[in-house]
Amino acid sequence: MKESIRVGLVGYGMSSKRFHAPLITAQEGLSLVAVASRDADKVHADWPNVPVESTSQALFARNDIDLVVIPTPNATHYPLVSEALAAGKHVVVDKPFTVTREEARKLCAEAAQADRLLSVFHNRRWDSDFLTVRNLIDSQSLGRIVHFESHFDRFRPDVAKRWREDPAPGAGAWFDLGSHLLDQSLVLFGTPESISLDLACQREGAQVDDYFHAVLRYGESRVILHGGTLVSTPGARFTVHGTRASYVKHGLDPQEDMLKRGDRLPSPHWGEDWRHGMMTIGQVREGGQPELHEIPTLPGDYLAYYAGVRDAIQNAAPPPVTAEDALEVMRVLEAGIQSAETGQIVNLS
Repeated sequence: MKESIRVGLVGYGMSSKRFHAPLITAQEGLSLVAVASRDADKVHADWPNVPVESTSQALFARNDIDLVVIPTPNATHYPLVSEALAAGKHVVVDKPFTVTREEARKLCAEAAQADRLLSVFHNRRWDSDFLTVRNLIDSQSLGRIVHFESHFDRFRPDVAKRWREDPAPGAGAWFDLGSHLLDQSLVLFGTPESISLDLACQREGAQVDDYFHAVLRYGESRVILHGGTLVSTPGARFTVHGTRASYVKHGLDPQEDMLKRGDRLPSPHWGEDWRHGMMTIGQVREGGQPELHEIPTLPGDYLAYYAGVRDAIQNAAPPPVTAEDALEVMRVLEAGIQSAETGQIVNLS
């Protein structure tokens, strides 16, 4: 058996505590060696045997670390990833990749020059509902897709004191949630021909966008990406219409809530979502009734991301998310910002 890949984690905020540390420690072939944090007590409350370095530079200097994971505020991604690559480490960085497409492009070049893995944690490719939608589309069960609508709505009326709410590069709902929805859309359909984006600050005291509505155009087909923070009664998570059938799914993937309440992997019921979607097959003849079919939701599997990272480092397998994938997400994110600022449709073809 190959030795475990030794992992260092930068920072111990929400993303590290809720996502990365539990997933890393649960994945066979990975071992959490050290964490960089100014609050060692916070780390040791969850992982008492893991050493804590006071700075990221001290973490990067350790010879017993192969892979560095960087789930820090968006504006710090570029300098930290660049330093880690220069130190000879493989790198996983949280989404969005960076705060500008140019920063992302430079990091792709640096990773190639260093011959190191660089991957972005677009974990929602492994959401239960998205895996189900992808399976339906790939199998042609819905026919040719003409309308795809993806919502990530929440009810968070109070503006929290956190960096995501501060008026700084990379903040706001479009970069936070829009990057997830864009990545999923690019996986399914590729880069759109054009994008138009509407942004708004709808909550009292909001200083960055907390609402977005994007329209991606693929010929005569449309992809709608929507997110809001004042939605107390959410609608469907996915609504998909094809030439053969439609599919509607309510409810969010359960894995984040499982991790938030402290559930640990492996678990026999991990990622299972009891809220199944419905597929409607249109009338087969005049006067006929549409057929309704409950579509079981596939289990979500965030561990698959880190299994892919392990295999990419140990066996030269394709990364679960390439840096180039994430660079394209940045291109569309920025095109969306341009559209919102100018009020124009922005061509991407």
